[in-house]
Amino acid sequence: MRPLRYSINVTLDGCVDHRAGSPNEELHRHAAEILARADALLFGRVTYEMMESAWRPPAPAGTRPDWMEPFGQTINAAKKYVVSSTLERVDWNAEVVRGDLAQAVQQLKEGPGRGLYVGGVQLPMALTELELIDEYEFVVHPRIAGHGPSLFAGLSKYVDLTLVGRQEFGSGAVALRYEPRR
Repeated sequence: MRPLRYSINVTLDGCVDHRAGSPNEELHRHAAEILARADALLFGRVTYEMMESAWRPPAPAGTRPDWMEPFGQTINAAKKYVVSSTLERVDWNAEVVRGDLAQAVQQLKEGPGRGLYVGGVQLPMALTELELIDEYEFVVHPRIAGHGPSLFAGLSKYVDLTLVGRQEFGSGAVALRYEPRR
């Protein structure tokens, strides 16, 4: 069974607004490496549409530094599953996932391969409630944003985690990897 991993950038005060982080070459390289370890990505509609608008080629000349291109190439090439009840169809190497979320994701996990990565905020919250996430990675940025959105607001129960890995970056950001205690 392939694991379902969640990775998110977060500020010290818990903000997960994608504009609140402090992206740099080292963090983009890390993100490209973790995505490359997955067989597919799992997104909700909002995250899919945001990532598609930011990373689907071609990028207009001069819109992003060259060091962002490896991440762009990795996410562009990745197989994507999009959980949505409103999208009629998707492209960008993607397919829509409908129906019972627990059953659909469990079926994806049962496929062969190295793993799946989920991004975003709302879908990971639902998957956490269903106890389907096998690993959490929080890339904590040394910044206080003072606004939201924040992670797991409204979670119905505690989720106890065990630290399984840690990586420090030159920017002061720290990637912390956890597995749920079951």
